[in-house]
Amino acid sequence: MKFLWLERLEEGLIAFLLAAMTVVTFAQVVARYFFNYSFVWALELSTWFFAGLIFIGISYGVRVGAHIGVDAVVKLLPKGAAHKVALAATFLCMVYAVIIFIGGWIYTAKMYEIGILAQDIPIPQWVPRMVLPLGFALLLFRFTQVFIRQLHGSDASLLGDEVADALKYSSTDTYDNNNNNGN
Repeated sequence: MKFLWLERLEEGLIAFLLAAMTVVTFAQVVARYFFNYSFVWALELSTWFFAGLIFIGISYGVRVGAHIGVDAVVKLLPKGAAHKVALAATFLCMVYAVIIFIGGWIYTAKMYEIGILAQDIPIPQWVPRMVLPLGFALLLFRFTQVFIRQLHGSDASLLGDEVADALKYSSTDTYDNNNNNGN
C-alpha cells in the first residue's frame, strides 16, 4: 500500500529541517564574525532542527533501504532460512521502535507536566521533544510496511546492498570517461 502523501511530507520535512538548520547556522556565523553579534537562540534552534532531521531521517532511511548492516552470514543461509531471519530481524526492529516510542511518549508527557520552558527560546520543552515519539512512530510504520511486504513474499530488505548499488551505478566505461577527460 502506497502512502505517497506521507512520503512527500517526510521528504519535505527533511529538506525543510536541513535547510532551516543551515540557514540558522550560517546566519549565526555571519552575525558573529562580521557584526560581532551572536544570536542567543541559534544553537538551541539548530540542535532542535538537527534532532528532527535525525528522527525523521531514520524512517526515511528504512523506506529507501539506506541503512547499512552486516549481513554476510545471512547471505550464506538458504533462501528460506534467510527469509525467516529477515522476518525475525524486522520484528525485533518493530519491538525496538515500540519501546523507544513509549519511552519517548512518557518522557515528553513528563516534560509537558513539568511545564518548563526551553533554555533560550520561550516555548515549552515538550514541543521540540515531541520529535522523539513522532519519529519512532513513523519508524514503526516503516518497519511494519517492510514486515508486511516480507510476509507477502516481496523482496523487502532492511538493509541497503552497497555492493549491488555500486555495481549498478558504475561501470568501467563511466570510470574511463570520467578519469581520462577525453584524452
